[in-house]
Amino acid sequence: MLAPSFQEEVDRYHAAVPEITRGNPEPIKELYSRLDDVTLANPFGGIARGWAQVEARLDQAARQFQDGEMLGFDTITSYKASNTAFLVETEHFRARLDGAGATEEFALRVTSVFRREEGYWKLVHRHADPAARPQSRRSLSQPAGG
Repeated sequence: MLAPSFQEEVDRYHAAVPEITRGNPEPIKELYSRLDDVTLANPFGGIARGWAQVEARLDQAARQFQDGEMLGFDTITSYKASNTAFLVETEHFRARLDGAGATEEFALRVTSVFRREEGYWKLVHRHADPAARPQSRRSLSQPAGG
């Protein structure tokens, strides 16, 4: 079997991402590298490094969402070299957060980095945050230690 092209891997990635909003982290876990340098910075804060931390953070994120529905991906830009590639996108979805009674719409600003490992494209970094729209400079200030 031939290794998937980068576009085929992006298609798999786009199919896997919505599963988190349905409480299922397994499809996106399948796309991740298992090397120690993988990272995840998700909207719930902090940065996970190494497969054990990333896996735990994916599980934690999936527990926060229910009844998700993907509304679409806006790809801002992408880049592919021989062994590295990235996507900058806005992800739009609807889901219930923390068991809320009603679904809400979300837009996340997302950067995803892929690397070729043994001929396959693997996710090595994902940074998603809710700053998909311009923010006030006040949103940058945080209390010390926060």
